[in-house]
Amino acid sequence: TPVQIKEFGAVNKIDFSPVPPYNYAVTASSRIHIYGRYSQEPIKTFSRFKDAAYGATYRDDGNLLVAGSEEGSIQLFDISGKAPLRQFDGHTKAVHVVGFLSDKYRIFSGGDDYSSNLWDIPSATEVVSYSEHTDYVRCGCASKVNADVFITGSYDHTVKLFDARIKSSVMTIEHGQPVESVLLFPSGGLLVSAGGRYVKVWDVLKGGQLLVSLKNHHKTVTCLCLNSSGQRLLSGSLDRHVKIYSTTSYKVVHSFNYATSILSLALS
Repeated sequence: TPVQIKEFGAVNKIDFSPVPPYNYAVTASSRIHIYGRYSQEPIKTFSRFKDAAYGATYRDDGNLLVAGSEEGSIQLFDISGKAPLRQFDGHTKAVHVVGFLSDKYRIFSGGDDYSSNLWDIPSATEVVSYSEHTDYVRCGCASKVNADVFITGSYDHTVKLFDARIKSSVMTIEHGQPVESVLLFPSGGLLVSAGGRYVKVWDVLKGGQLLVSLKNHHKTVTCLCLNSSGQRLLSGSLDRHVKIYSTTSYKVVHSFNYATSILSLALS
């Protein structure tokens, strides 16, 4: 039977550490709790937030954790420490999405001020800010293949691909509904976006051509994730279902039911 852990508020992000022992960070309310594989209680808590914390994400060496917040600042934590190592200020509204570029020295973020920003960790400064979205930026991801490339999705129905070396977006994809989640396949050639009842797969190398549009949920799809081999795609929704698709046929191969709406999803 699944282990159930009760948090104090809605869970907006779950992220597994990419290194053993594969602990996971749960962002809910104004805290980030770190849980171990079998722990019922947090083994560590980061609580230096005035208001809600959002989107705590591990760096791919498992040493650092970055999180956004309701007040718009971004905090960078060392897993072994307590107080933030760095704080990045520049967004004027809540920051729901943060992550690391694959060079490990830069952070991307998306805010409710409609901007997509890039930050330098060593100097704690803003490298570039893009103001192309026209609504809240609520999701994003970085390329594993190119350290300059990251993507943000917005409630303006678009997904934008940015290259840090260029002052404007490189590609805009029209999802058609407010975008709740985006991910890139490890190869970097395929992009998946979720929003409304739809999960859509796009070919980035063909200029953002739509490959497949999946409508298997009855309510808004809130989150996506891939398994490590890239052969399974998972989507979670407000309809209380998690669907598992084969990435060769895009057919649903399994479905889980839950008691309440799904807001976040992660795989070790």
